Amino acid sequence: MRALLSLTRIALGGLLLAVIGSAAEKPLEIFFVDVEGGQATLFVTPAGQALLIDTGWGYNGFRDANRIAAAAKMAHVKKIDYVLITHYHADHVGGVPQLVQKIPVNTFIDHGPNRESSKQSQTLYAEYQSVIDGSNHIIAKPGEHVPIKGMDMVIVSADGNVIDDALAGAGQANPNCEGVEQKATDPSENARSVGSVITFGKLRIVDLGDLTWQKELEVVCPQNKIGKADIFVVSHHGLDQSNSPALVHALQPRVAIIDNGSKKGASPSAVDIVKSSPGLQDLWQLHFADEGGSEHNAQDPFVANVTEADTGYYLKITAHEDGSFEVYNPRNKFSKTYPAVWVNGLDTRRP
Repeated sequence: MRALLSLTRIALGGLLLAVIGSAAEKPLEIFFVDVEGGQATLFVTPAGQALLIDTGWGYNGFRDANRIAAAAKMAHVKKIDYVLITHYHADHVGGVPQLVQKIPVNTFIDHGPNRESSKQSQTLYAEYQSVIDGSNHIIAKPGEHVPIKGMDMVIVSADGNVIDDALAGAGQANPNCEGVEQKATDPSENARSVGSVITFGKLRIVDLGDLTWQKELEVVCPQNKIGKADIFVVSHHGLDQSNSPALVHALQPRVAIIDNGSKKGASPSAVDIVKSSPGLQDLWQLHFADEGGSEHNAQDPFVANVTEADTGYYLKITAHEDGSFEVYNPRNKFSKTYPAVWVNGLDTRRP
C-alpha cells in the first residue's frame, strides 16, 4: 500500500510539474493589425491578458475596430485589459469610440491632456475623453511599469518627457550620436508619444509610437538609456521625421517591423537607415510602400499587403521566453523563425 501511495504521489507530482511547465512555456502573441498607415498592435501574454497599443482610425465603417476584434478572437481573448494610446492623432486614437463597441476595455493609458490646439485634435481628444469617462485610467510617466501580467512593460517617454535613468543593462555611451543630424523641435503630439520597452524573458521589444527625431536623441544620446532590441516597431510608420541612425543603430534590432500604408510611411531614407542597422536580419512591413519601389521596401515574402487594395492582412509574432520568436505572414503563409541568441547568459550576436 505504501509503495502504491508513493507511486501515486510521484505520478501526481510529475503531472503537476508537467502542467506548470506547460503553463510556463506559453508564448507571447503579438498581432500587428493592418489599419492602413496607423497603428494597432495587440499583445496577448501567457497569463491571458491583452494590451493594445493604439486603435487605428475612426469613421471608416468600423474597419479598424473589426480587424482588432478579429485579432483578439484569433488570440482567444474576449476583452482588452489595457489600451495604450501613444498620442492623440487620428491614426492612433481615432478608433477608440468604435473599438469599445466591439470589445470591452478595462483600462486606458495615455500621456495626459492633448497638447495641440487644432480643431481636429481637439475633436479627437473630446471623443476619446467621452469614451473613457468613468473607466479605469492611467497617465503614463517615464520610468513607470504597466501592471500587465505575463510581460514587463516600462514607459520610456510620455508627454515630451523621457526617462532620467538608463534601464537595467543599458546606459552605455552611444557612438552613433557623433555627427548625427539635428532637426527642428517638433511641437506636435508626435513628440509627446508614449514610448515603451517590453521584456518577455530574454526578448526585448521597443515601440516608441510616433516619437520624432529630436526627442529620440534625448533617449539615446549621449548615452543609450534603453539598450538593444530584438524587435523594433519602427517609429512613426517609418517616416523620415523619426528613425535617426543614433536611435536605430543603437538598438541593433534583429527584426524591424513597419506599420505603414501603401501611400504613408516607409520613407526611402528611413528604410535605408533601418536596413543598415548593425545585426538586422530582416525588415517586415504591413504594406509595400509605393514611394520606395523595390529598392526601398522589404522583400515580397516579408510584406503583408502588396497592393493598394484594402486587403487587411496582419503580421503575427509568436515569442518565447528564451528570446526566440517566429514572424508569420498570412498573405502568403510565409513564416520565419529567429532562434534564441542567449547562451550561458551571454548574447551571442555581439562581442
